[in-house]
Amino acid sequence: MDSIVEDAIEQAEEGDADQEEVPEAEVAPPDVNPSGTMTDEELLDVLEELETNITVVGCGGGGNNTVNRMFEEGIHGAKLVAANTDVQHLVEINADTKILMGQQRTKGRGAGSLPQVGEEAALESQTEISEAIEGADMVFVTAGLGGGTGTGAAPVV
Repeated sequence: MDSIVEDAIEQAEEGDADQEEVPEAEVAPPDVNPSGTMTDEELLDVLEELETNITVVGCGGGGNNTVNRMFEEGIHGAKLVAANTDVQHLVEINADTKILMGQQRTKGRGAGSLPQVGEEAALESQTEISEAIEGADMVFVTAGLGGGTGTGAAPVV
């Protein structure tokens, strides 16, 4: 019986010597499950380090109303931008940034339900729009379709 045990120990020791060493790069770090999954606690640690910059741009009257509602509801974690060709409506909106688009083209009087005018206004104000969304990881564009500014400007934004 002793010889069986001794033989087993000997074989185990020889087996250890025959095994290849696994390079460190192939071994999972101690804080990651070998299956690649992470615990909720580990995911929360990653989330704390992650900062996502979100910008919501409301184009035209409908989009501006959406941005205004988000502002009034106290939505946090997103920069709210109102962009419009109608200065009277833009004055009434609560937003972090306001852009009067197409000041030369529309004189602040709106796009007159003409999407082409809304598009031209957005193109005229491209610099201001680019500055407003600079640094954003995600940009959500909201607009009511059917009028001039939202319909024409949203694709440009």
